[in-house]
Parts: sequence; structure tokens; C-alpha cells
Amino acid sequence: MTEVGTEWRVLDGVATAWFDAPSLIEGAALAGRIVKLSAQIAVDVRVTGIRVRLDSDEHAEAVSAAARDLDLAANPAALQHLSVVLESANPSAVRPFWQRALDYAPGEDGGLVDPLRRDPAIRLRRSTEPRPLRNRIHLDVVRPAVAVEQAGLGEAYGAYGVCHADPDGNEVDLVPGDPLGEKSGTSDWQAVFSAMACYRTTSPTQQSDLAAAAAALADDTGFPLLVDLRPGLVILDSGKDQWVDDAHGLELDFTDLAAHLQSAARDLGATADPTLPRFAQLFLDAADVAAVRTFWVAALGYTPDRRDWNTDIVDPRRLNPVLVFQEIDTSETERRRQRNRIHVELAVPSDLAQTRLAATLAAGGRLLDESEGRWRVADPEGNELVIVGG
Repeated sequence: MTEVGTEWRVLDGVATAWFDAPSLIEGAALAGRIVKLSAQIAVDVRVTGIRVRLDSDEHAEAVSAAARDLDLAANPAALQHLSVVLESANPSAVRPFWQRALDYAPGEDGGLVDPLRRDPAIRLRRSTEPRPLRNRIHLDVVRPAVAVEQAGLGEAYGAYGVCHADPDGNEVDLVPGDPLGEKSGTSDWQAVFSAMACYRTTSPTQQSDLAAAAAALADDTGFPLLVDLRPGLVILDSGKDQWVDDAHGLELDFTDLAAHLQSAARDLGATADPTLPRFAQLFLDAADVAAVRTFWVAALGYTPDRRDWNTDIVDPRRLNPVLVFQEIDTSETERRRQRNRIHVELAVPSDLAQTRLAATLAAGGRLLDESEGRWRVADPEGNELVIVGG
């Protein structure tokens, strides 16, 4: 796919744009126009703007024209895309495990992708380097309890009884979610660290109307709701922990807002699909949490959680996965020296890659190697990030 105008960038092979917007309502107005162009365009509405990912560049100019008509300006500097890379001597042996754990679909490159295009892709790369000890990076995935049971990963282990490992020892905490509450008014919602409801729609008009209604209800309360539009689907999402009172700092009981959103969806004829909610995040073990966390804040352009006791760092636009840090005992010397079998890959616009690399190195990163448009960097404790331009 070629570059498609100054407002768009090809990011991880997909023509992508971000348009700044002053509210959810104005972002939803643009989303409503976009879904009527094509059902295959992925649209993510946020309180500060809207991300658009095209299935081809056919509709790029029409989307740009709609944004200009609504006085919404493109901001390519806001674009980035995170994925997770697993190295294995036998990728075909670990692929079925992760496909069941995440309910992902096969990707074109032999990896796995989220069919809803929300959670990070899993890329599988062949490597024969021996690494017998546990990684210092693992995935945390929350899905509805019935989906966790159906994944069939076998008996879990660990302190919380939710940990599973693939044939290479790469770990995932597969956590069963819960209903958001006992009220019938929120029965469409699942608590999967985020509070989430996924609604099936039958037409672009219904999809557009639900996005607009959700945006209006959320803006009225000041809540930064996430509204994602996919083919025949509207996903309403609080963001991690944001439905919990101390997380957002608002005078708001989120379950009240959830009830109003559910009522609006049902009034429009949308039907909840309780099997779809999924939340994925990355856990990093570190001896010096502060130093490692500072690196990743700079490298990813993330912001710390507002609560002092919480180590989470989050994408300010809530488009990429949360990173969580937990302390590792300094006595685990060999494990700390071992190179992980898991690393993070960050795609940024090619014209911004050098700037991002400089910020990453200034925050304590160490350049390991580089090739055309790719830079492999280690954080202060050896966890790796590959920056890809484009």
C-alpha cells in the first residue's frame, strides 16, 4: 500500500490516520460518515480524536474530506501501533496455544491477529537460541469466564491460579472476567479489567446512531468512553479500571452510565454479544521498576496511571495495550541476564522514527542493532523494543 496524502501514514502495512477532535460527539460524527463509506474501515473514537484504519486506500480522500468538513485536523504524530513478538525454535508448536488463549485468527505472516483489530498481534519468529529460564515479560488476558473454560489450556498454576505456558514456556495469565454488576440494567456488560459491552448491529445507520448516542451520554458525564466501530459491531469500553471510582477522579458511578448506554443500544435494536469482550496487557518484571518504567514511558509516549500506588502506564489515547511493572528479586541473576523470548515491536510513521529512537535512547535505552527502517533497543534491564518506521 502506498502513501495516501499528507494526512495518512502506512503503519504496519495499513493506511492509518488520526484526526484530533474536541469531544466524543464530534468524533462520532466523523465515524458516522466513515462507516457509510465502507463497513471494513476500522474506526476508534476517543475523547481527544478518532483513529481510522483503511482496508485499502480507496476511501482515504473521502475520509479526509469528511474530516475537513467537520473542521477536524489530522495529526500523524499521534500514530503508533504495538505488537508482541514470540521467538521459538518451532513456531508451529506454540501457535495453537496462543490462538486458543486469545481467540485470535491466523495472520498473513504466520502469526496471529485479533479479529476485532483491537488487541496486539502476536508475531512468531524462528530462533534456536537457548533460553531455559522464565521470561521477564508475559501477557495478561481477561476474557469472559465461559470463554476461558472453552479455551482448553489445561490446569492453571501460579499464585492466582490463572497462569498457563506454551510449549516453550512463554506465559499468559488467562483471567476469567465477571458480569459488571448484578443489576439487569447492566447485564450486557462484562468486567474484563475494562468494563465492556459489544453490540451487534445490522446496518451502517444503526451503527452510526449507536456511536452517536454513546458519545452524547459519555460526554454529558465527562467520561472518556472508548467507542470502536467494526463491521457489524460497536464496542463500548471504559478502558482499564476506569469504571472503578478512584481511577477516573469523576463524581460518577460508572454502572449508572453503563445502564444508560445499554438502554440506548437496546432502544436502537442492537444486540449484545457476551462472548466478545477481551482485554490484553503486558507485564514486565524489573529489579529497578522506576528506571524500567521511565524508559517505557518515553519509548511509547505513554502516561503513568494517576494513582500513585499503581505501576501501570497507559497509551493516552487508549489505542495500545497497558504495560504493568512488578518487582523481581535481585537475587535472580541468571534470569535477569537471559534474553527474553518475548519482545515488543512498535511501528511508527517512517518520518517520525528517528525522533522516537532519540527519545528512547535518551531515556536509558541501548541500541543493539539496526537495519533499514528497524532499530532494536534494550531497556535498562535488557527487555527489548524494536522500533519500525512505517
